[in-house]
Amino acid sequence: MKEFQADQIRNIGLVGHGASGKTSLAEAILYTTKVASRLGKIEDGSTVSDYSEEETKRQISISATLLHCEHQGNKINLVDMPGFVDFVGEVVGGLRVVDTAMLVIDAFTGPEGGSEIAFETADNYSTPMAIVVNKIDKEHVDFDACLGKIHDILSPRALPVQLPIGQALELKGVVDLLEMKAYEFGEDGAAKEMAVPGDLEGRCKEAREKLVEAAAEADDKLLEKFFEAGELTPEELEIGLRKAIQDRVLFPVFITSATSNRGVKLLLDSICRYLPAPSKFPEINVLKDEKVEAWKTGDGQPLVAFVFKTVAEKHVGELTLFRMYSGTLKPGTEVYNSSRGHSEKIGQIYALNGKERTEMQTVHAGDIGAFVKLKDTHTGDTICDNSSKVEIPPIEFPPPSIEFGVLVESKGDEDKMGTGFTSLAHEDPTFSYEVNPELKQTIVHGQGELHLDVIMKKLKNNLGIEVQLIEPRIPYRETITRKGETQYRYKKQSGGRGQYGDVSIRLEPLKRGESFEFVDAITGGVIPSKFIPSVEKGIVEAMEQGVISGNKVVDVKVTLFFGSYHTVDSSDMAFKIAGSMAFKKAARECGPILLEPVYNLEIVVPDDHTGDVMGDMSSRRGKILGMEPLGNGKQRVKAQAPLSELFKYSTSLRSMTGGRGRHIQQFSHYDPVPKEITDKLVAAYEAERAEGN
Repeated sequence: MKEFQADQIRNIGLVGHGASGKTSLAEAILYTTKVASRLGKIEDGSTVSDYSEEETKRQISISATLLHCEHQGNKINLVDMPGFVDFVGEVVGGLRVVDTAMLVIDAFTGPEGGSEIAFETADNYSTPMAIVVNKIDKEHVDFDACLGKIHDILSPRALPVQLPIGQALELKGVVDLLEMKAYEFGEDGAAKEMAVPGDLEGRCKEAREKLVEAAAEADDKLLEKFFEAGELTPEELEIGLRKAIQDRVLFPVFITSATSNRGVKLLLDSICRYLPAPSKFPEINVLKDEKVEAWKTGDGQPLVAFVFKTVAEKHVGELTLFRMYSGTLKPGTEVYNSSRGHSEKIGQIYALNGKERTEMQTVHAGDIGAFVKLKDTHTGDTICDNSSKVEIPPIEFPPPSIEFGVLVESKGDEDKMGTGFTSLAHEDPTFSYEVNPELKQTIVHGQGELHLDVIMKKLKNNLGIEVQLIEPRIPYRETITRKGETQYRYKKQSGGRGQYGDVSIRLEPLKRGESFEFVDAITGGVIPSKFIPSVEKGIVEAMEQGVISGNKVVDVKVTLFFGSYHTVDSSDMAFKIAGSMAFKKAARECGPILLEPVYNLEIVVPDDHTGDVMGDMSSRRGKILGMEPLGNGKQRVKAQAPLSELFKYSTSLRSMTGGRGRHIQQFSHYDPVPKEITDKLVAAYEAERAEGN
């Protein structure tokens, strides 16, 4: 494969809401650059980008896919990322390594939930952004209305570099505002130069002036020239525009219709002309000896590469996708994984177009590629040479927003399931699982119901293990509400040596969160000191099962204050049983109640949905703690709610807010369960016990 230097490379991340046309745009780019011989279609499963079985079946992007093409002597690497919020981890990982985020927006709907997440992620990384208003020739499209929504929801710095000639089904072409040239689209999407329509001249001039001002503001010398002359030369405008885009002073807005290939060639020209190459970013931050250092990029520097994705598909194999930041790399090179502290030998290196591979003999700084079957290198790892041993800070993936319990169809598959989940978590760091001994359940965590459903399908396809996702059990707690004391004597005689243990204990409630306190108040040796730990052990074991619901007892102080023993029949076991039975007896008489876990929530929601979200939270027995305006028409709502009311909350929130609401939740404390709910839980527990007997 032809080699490209950093200034000949453009690394573009295609992002946006689901169904905005990212994959179709990728197909049109590959077709226009003659990588593909025809325009692939999502509906018939023929796209280069969405190649996995689940993607073709569901007709959505699930995984970030690496693509590449050549245009005007440049290599364009495309990372096509999913739009559905459930797969946000793919966006967070992909945007970490590209030099420009290309946000694709449906011209009819405007920015949606996935658009906002992509925009904010790019903002967090300080990644330059271009915006593509796609599906421009669809019925009822209004470009000005769409642009207004972009300004309101995303940023007023989004300025069009093209304006449409005609609207919706009457679209004829576009005007390039930078060169003040008009282009008419033919039936095959090809653009032919034409005169700027007279009725658009005034508007085009006004829009161009805003671009010139933005370009001038990006450079002090250009700004001075602009103030003096009131204009910039075409060369100065191009220089200023490139800098304005790189510095995020300006988000250029382009126009396309990917499925009819309209505007795609013009977009490719602009990518090569205006969007930054890797060479425009001469430094990155790395960690060396746990300190942040500036690291020079480029071919002449020691090797540093970053792994942003791991792929494990049946028909593709194990691939490790990486971005080169400095140095060059050839197959057969020995490298060092500084994130895990071991060496790796690089085998074959590939450029990818979906599942199609092209061997790379040398990878230069700034390029993106894929390794095959590395020994122990995963998403977020840094690969470097042994002399530098620096580390690029790992990717910070979003916390999970939903969890389910897992029910294995075949009992013999439980061990295999754990192995499968571990492998899937390496591939997708936004998925995690735990085997919870208290709940006697395996719990899986993810970004949404669709995300976890896809993970379970992979488990079935890869290992043949079928599981059901069920509502997870809640880790309730029991406690007491008043003081009490009791005596219990354990006496057993069955021939030979008997069993004898006699204890008197006092129970009293502790403050919430103080857990457990055991006090030895025995005097006069009524219970020998050697048996005291056995009494405590019996009490602790009894607390694990509770007395009304089978849940752990907390926040209790137990005082052992009296008892008796037998010189022959007393034993550790007898006193352990006596302590256990005494605790259960006393706890039942001390007003036992149930406690439930309460979580803190931070909910980001559009202004016009705040009332709906607050009302819904009240219906979940939640409390609103406060609100904070975030700008761009959003509020952050802080609340608390019981965990039992938050099952599938992320799904409900997205439904209420048209996909624009999202939340994070974190454990706060335990609170008493209302009596009517306690009665139901206790009755269910008793019924379960009766069934077991």
